[in-house]
Order: sequence, then C-alpha cells, then structure tokens
Amino acid sequence: MSRLPKISIVMPCFNSVEYIERSIRSIIEQDYKNIELFIKDGGSSDGTLDIIKHYAKKYPQFIRWISEKDKGQAEAINICMRNVSGDILAQLNADDVYKRGALRKVSEYFMENPNVMWAYGKADIINASDKEIRRWITLYKNFWLRNYSYNSLLVLNYISQMACFWRKEAAKKVGEFDTSQHYVIDYDYWLRLGKEYKAGVINHYLSSFRITHSNKSTVGFVKQFKDEFDVAKRFTNNKLILLLHLLHINIIIIIYSILKFMRNFNT
Repeated sequence: MSRLPKISIVMPCFNSVEYIERSIRSIIEQDYKNIELFIKDGGSSDGTLDIIKHYAKKYPQFIRWISEKDKGQAEAINICMRNVSGDILAQLNADDVYKRGALRKVSEYFMENPNVMWAYGKADIINASDKEIRRWITLYKNFWLRNYSYNSLLVLNYISQMACFWRKEAAKKVGEFDTSQHYVIDYDYWLRLGKEYKAGVINHYLSSFRITHSNKSTVGFVKQFKDEFDVAKRFTNNKLILLLHLLHINIIIIIYSILKFMRNFNT
C-alpha cells in the first residue's frame, strides 16, 4: 500500500483545563502515528497552558502550539490551518475526543477512495464523565448521515464536526472558515464543501461530542438554529427545502426547550 496520508488536526481552545488533556490523549494515543496536532490557545489563564506544554514537551514529534489572543473560534481554526502540513485536515474541540482506531480508519478510507475530497463518520454524545448520553439524537443523526445528499444537508446539519475530515486540496478550493460565524462555523463550511464535492461516508464511530452546561449548543441552541437557517438561505432559494429546514429546526427547538425545562425542574 502507498504511504498512508498525514492527518493534521487543529484544536482551538480557551480556558479548557477540565477536558483538554482527554482530547489531546485521544489523538496521541491513536494506533496511527502519521499525525500532526496544532493547538491554538486564546490566552488561557486556568491551567490549560500547563497541560499543553507538558504534552508538547513529551510528544514534540506530534504537537505544536501557540498562545495569543484571537477574535474567536473561527479565527483560531484558520490560524491553525495555515500552519499545518497534512494531506487530510480535521478540527477537534478541546472537550471532544476521538475513538480508538479512528484515525487509521480515516486514513484507510481516503486511500481507498482517492476521488473523495471530504468525508464524515459517526459520533456519539458523552457527558462530563465520558458516559454516553442522548442516544436518541445519535440514532436520529445516523439515520440521515448514512446516505449523503446535498439537499438533505440543506434541510438539517447531521454532520458532527468532530467526525469530519477533508483533503488539503478541498480546503484550498473552499477557503477559510467564516470568522463572522459563531454558532454555525462548521455548518457553513460543510455547505461550502458540499457545493463543490460529494461527501464520503465512513461507516464507523470516529469520535465523541461532549455535552456540558457551557457548550455553545447547550446555552445558545435557539440562536444556533436561527443561524443555521440563515446560512442555508445563502446556499439555496428552493422554497421547499427552506420550508423543511424551518419546520425541522422549530421541532428541534421545542424538544430542546422541553429537555431544558425538565433539567431545570429536576434541579
């Protein structure tokens, strides 16, 4: 087999001391070693830098980092992307983790499918203690993601950011992440990638998305879904697709609101 591709993972972070060690270890403890991790810290003051420095010193062959103030997550991602050298690119937040063996599965998929420019796999949802939660959401996303189409992606964002990978050539084509976005940085990028290339589907669980009370998707889900609809409108004027998108996000907002009420009621 030809040389397996180098995978570059970028990790924006800010005051992420509680979870970042688990995120870093999920990368460096993979059974696939042709990797690069570039961490962009936004000027943390909670001990995050101590963890980064420890692992960068221990694994200098894998980890590079910088710490300076930035204008937000999208800018941090872009700074990282400008400094990596991998064939395959990905972004992992400092509270999410990769599954064991995930990066090998990703590299083999891209080797076996040379015409695929971007691909995604499955992700489950975990809590602060690494326990799987909200399996019904995972099953719902899995129903949609197994058969990719651009029109379905315009209706709902079923791609988990931490389980998505793309070639460097695709990144050059679609450009950098949109720094005007805050809640839907990834959805905007998926739609830009999807406009140019059909996505591949890696039928494996690749990562875990951690739900905490401070997640953007937890504290600002109404704004997130509104922004998703605004982004979708930039990529299509199909009234049926936009109507379906609007119906979907309103149903999800109702469900999330009920869950939030029940959580607050129980506490």
